[in-house]
Amino acid sequence: MKNLTLLIISFISLLGFSSVQAQITDYKVSYGEYTDNTNVLYFTLRSYKNNNTPYYLVVNPATLVTSIVKASDVTPAKSSLDQLRKKYPDAAYIKALAYADANAKNLQDAGITHSYPQEAGISLTIDLCPSSKPLDRIIFLDLIKEFHKVQKPVPLALSVSGSWINRHGNDLSWLDSLDKAGDLDITWVNHTFTHPTSKTLPLSENFLLEKNISISDEVLKNEALILSKGLIPSVFFRFPGLVSDQSIFLQVTSFGVIPIGSDAWLAKGQQPHDGSFVLIHGNGNEPIGVKDFIQLLQQENINVKDKNWKLYDLKGSVIGEVK
Repeated sequence: MKNLTLLIISFISLLGFSSVQAQITDYKVSYGEYTDNTNVLYFTLRSYKNNNTPYYLVVNPATLVTSIVKASDVTPAKSSLDQLRKKYPDAAYIKALAYADANAKNLQDAGITHSYPQEAGISLTIDLCPSSKPLDRIIFLDLIKEFHKVQKPVPLALSVSGSWINRHGNDLSWLDSLDKAGDLDITWVNHTFTHPTSKTLPLSENFLLEKNISISDEVLKNEALILSKGLIPSVFFRFPGLVSDQSIFLQVTSFGVIPIGSDAWLAKGQQPHDGSFVLIHGNGNEPIGVKDFIQLLQQENINVKDKNWKLYDLKGSVIGEVK
């Protein structure tokens, strides 16, 4: 029955069935705070209109979970990110921003790169950089196959670039369908709108460090695009190539997003350990990394079945790291 369900989902996505695309306009930074009717605190991060109806993108600062609320349903007290940082220094979201900023100087892998879980396991991050090749669906099917009896839905983080989204609508719909079916629990990570890159420039001048890059466009346009596909962007951000400098890093975090690096990029031979933020590319351009990850799953097969090795949700991993 499980295989039949996956087959139906795949068939539907290939036909291109998806919800009507939203029309996102007036997308901008909008910081504020409010408590809901259950006395839960939220920070507003963005305001925008969807088909002319005003909304906010908000985050629960204790759980790092983002959500969408109608502007007519809440009355936030306007603020700034600096004011929120000063007022709520012990909130997990504010701690995570501060923790990331403390690791802002690295040319590569700045931000948060790992956690220290009490049990064996990793946080899986899959990057979808611009590519003409189809999605490596085997990664997701193998994850569901290995974990569905012990961990469902399977948590993972997908770093999506706007250029990939615009070229791979069917693949995106397929991933979304697995999330909605409860097979996967996807955290949608901002991986920039255009994902600039050069084969000739050195790292110190490459990716977002190239000249004339608009950080605002790279962050905000990609968030708006993710929303237009019916998805909710998280508070996490991954630099293209994992490359940044302190200036660019602080520009990015000024938008209230938390940069995520990796201490185990499998295709580069970096070995994962408990708490690693494992990085593979699922865009068809990194077969070595995909092969290495499938081998890792096979290696941990018995531990997975015995519940001695698990995948961690990125949000929970970051919260645990900054406590």
